[in-house]
Amino acid sequence: MIRFENRAAFAAALADLPGPDGSALAAARARQASLTKPAGSLGRLEDIAVFMAGWQGRTRPRAERIRAVVFAGNHGVAARGVSAYPSEVTAQMVANFEAGGAAINALTAACGAALSVVPLDLDRPTRDITREPALSEAECLEALDRGAAAVSADSDLFFVGEMGIGNTTPAAALAAQVFGGAAADWVGRGTGLDDAGVARKAEAVTAALALHGAACEDAFETLRRLGGREIAAMAGAVLAARHLRVPVLLDGFITCAAMAPLFAGNRDVLAHCLAAHCSAEAGHARLLDRFGLDPLLHLGMRLGEGSGAAVAAQIVRSALAAHDGMATFAEAAVASSVSGAS
Repeated sequence: MIRFENRAAFAAALADLPGPDGSALAAARARQASLTKPAGSLGRLEDIAVFMAGWQGRTRPRAERIRAVVFAGNHGVAARGVSAYPSEVTAQMVANFEAGGAAINALTAACGAALSVVPLDLDRPTRDITREPALSEAECLEALDRGAAAVSADSDLFFVGEMGIGNTTPAAALAAQVFGGAAADWVGRGTGLDDAGVARKAEAVTAALALHGAACEDAFETLRRLGGREIAAMAGAVLAARHLRVPVLLDGFITCAAMAPLFAGNRDVLAHCLAAHCSAEAGHARLLDRFGLDPLLHLGMRLGEGSGAAVAAQIVRSALAAHDGMATFAEAAVASSVSGAS
């Protein structure tokens, strides 16, 4: 199991990242070239199959063991009126997840993913980031470890989601800290804020950046000061998945914001990730652009919970079904030189 015993261990894990299996990549590309279709005719489905082969180390990758984890945490900054809902809703939604009544329950069932829910000290919100760091060093390490512990090495595909009233505010702060720009460039309506609420959110982000910006000297310190328990847990989970060579689907704005400090520390950190979708939250498209990731879907979703990744998992399954199930030209006795004729 991957663990981050101290901040040095986290930094070392971020600095030394394994790559995909080159032999599996080459073999998967060769298989794609031999299948009964014109070259490139399945578009990104072909790229997805090759990507999955490289990270799974298999010429014919699979998506039989898809695992999803929703991390939940509460935020001190929520008391500043940056969400349309009170913090009590976080625990209520966790109960809904556990009872099977949320969107992520339905969507993971549809894509065949096993879902786990990890509440992180919901009775102990982070500190208000406009006044002090969100987490102590020990609390941040604990959250990173809780995330890493949620990843199974035998997973074929993994994705994370989150639940935390007010968490688009620290997400916007993380994005602004890493990539620059004014708070207004990164804040959005979140759970449905009115204009006054968006203004309060921008003010909170501006205050947090003024307080912590100069001290955000590395990925760990940025997460600790501006993030939250569920945000750090997602970062820990995705970094652990990299070390286990488990491919990842990235969900929405908050998930991607959790990756921003890691990306600043090592621009290769998301090489094992596919962007599941581009959400309707204002800063998500900007984050994906900074990461150089092209999302699989544009559906106007903004729920969080890992919901966009659950939908995109169906596309991955389709890509692998075609890659594995199609006949080759030789098997079908089809002449490859005329296979694309109409």
